[in-house]
Amino acid sequence: MSIHIIRNRNSALKPDVSGCVATIGNFDGVHRGHQALLQLLKDRSCALQLPSVVLTFEPQPAEFFAKGVPVPRLTRFREKVYHLSKMGVDKVWVLRFDAALAALTAESFIKDILCKRLKIKHLIIGDDFRFGYKRQGDVALLKEAGERLGFTVEVMPSVQIEGQRVSSTRIRQALAVADHALAKHLLGRPYSMLGRVVYGDQLGRQLGFPTANIYLHRKETAVKGIYVVRLHGIAETGLPGVANVGTRPTVGGTRTLLEVHVFDFAKTLYGRQVEVEFCKKLRDEVRFDSLDLLKAQMVIDANEARDYFNL
Repeated sequence: MSIHIIRNRNSALKPDVSGCVATIGNFDGVHRGHQALLQLLKDRSCALQLPSVVLTFEPQPAEFFAKGVPVPRLTRFREKVYHLSKMGVDKVWVLRFDAALAALTAESFIKDILCKRLKIKHLIIGDDFRFGYKRQGDVALLKEAGERLGFTVEVMPSVQIEGQRVSSTRIRQALAVADHALAKHLLGRPYSMLGRVVYGDQLGRQLGFPTANIYLHRKETAVKGIYVVRLHGIAETGLPGVANVGTRPTVGGTRTLLEVHVFDFAKTLYGRQVEVEFCKKLRDEVRFDSLDLLKAQMVIDANEARDYFNL
């Protein structure tokens, strides 16, 4: 399904909508809590016969305020748009989160962003939503402003699983301890990464383990190490394999890459858009004293992954 992306680098571009139903947030991971909100957005959009709009931010506010300290992302922007598109969202408006936007008062955000530019008719938010300078805006302020300025506000309660709120932070914590079952439960799907296969330095091929190399386009990843994976986007079903997410310290690497070795597969994948599903973590990435030791461990990793798939 196609989706209209409106990029706004200076918070001054007016999107091409004459009225809409909208929601606001980072939507990192587009997890089950997000999905419930987006389904409500779609339902209200259809009922009111207005386009559905997701207002989001790049960088994410937490990344801006981290002052250069990497914040692990569940989904980079393209992955987020992919999942939003699958939920049937019509438009994504991307506001550049910078010092000017961070300093915008809650009242100015409502008048300038929501009313003047977005021309909002109905706003759907989570019950914990805060906005504006120092997060001074809240649900009560939005409802009061809506009555004055001509839009309605609907608040959706948080989605709870196992007695706790579903959140991107909770999913990152699950992935950090390799609890992929919990991450899958919270996401409503297995955790995966999307990307395009690029040319590498052919080291894996030299070691007898040719890999599909994928740039991750993020400073920090939510998963690190060696994993059992399935590669989607090539065949009708996911192809079994083993993958490394890391910098390859044995050969002095510095850039984080995702490298996937697909079992019993010899076709060229360069340029293909693929999705890598993470099934199970095998170990952390470590530096070996020689390529021979690295190759020996790669054989062990591959055998363990084959056992996972009963190959």
